[in-house]
Amino acid sequence: MILGIDSSAITAGCALCDGEKIVAEEFLNTKHTHSQTLLPMVEGMLKNAGVTLGDIDAVAATTGPGSFTGLRIGVACVKGMAMGAGKPCIPVSTLEAIAYNLVGTDCIVCACMDARCSQVYNAFFCIENGNVTRMCDDRAIRAEQLSEELKTMSGRIIFAGDGAELMHRFTEQKYELAPYPLRYQRGAGVCAAASGKAPVIAAALMPSYLRLPQAERERLAKEQGK
Repeated sequence: MILGIDSSAITAGCALCDGEKIVAEEFLNTKHTHSQTLLPMVEGMLKNAGVTLGDIDAVAATTGPGSFTGLRIGVACVKGMAMGAGKPCIPVSTLEAIAYNLVGTDCIVCACMDARCSQVYNAFFCIENGNVTRMCDDRAIRAEQLSEELKTMSGRIIFAGDGAELMHRFTEQKYELAPYPLRYQRGAGVCAAASGKAPVIAAALMPSYLRLPQAERERLAKEQGK
């Protein structure tokens, strides 16, 4: 049984899965900060499911890419729960978790998250007969560059993630947009992506940002401009 948690972007989600069975799931898409909503959401879900942390085999969390603040909140939350309950953790790529929302649909998932500054966090995943195969590493890429790369690809391509609508408009709607219920990060996708992955001790769970924080990027730009 896996508890999956995501707070990598504006949405927040958690789910409890027993194998392929979704026992319980919660999802929020509000302007409230994850520091306000994440723990109460997880606690309420577990209580309603009649499950305690002691019943869970592992806690899975999206470790990036995503919002710097959101990732830190999510990782800290998961580490605290896992350490307190003596449970291992399973780090999951946010983009991979997004792709798992579309299992059952044969396609290429263009998972993309809005990284601001005309960039998206992106990775491609091929889904065939219920199997998800990663096609490239997670990366930060300019929207223009991703648009050009898409022109070289064939097959059914579906945009998913909180950057999906951005890329859909940018590419003049040439590709499919995932249905709204499957578009954003979900706890069930985190659990599915975590299945079969090796767990780590809670202390080893760390965010993966892909880019330097904005303040650090601005500082380096000023130094290079001198």
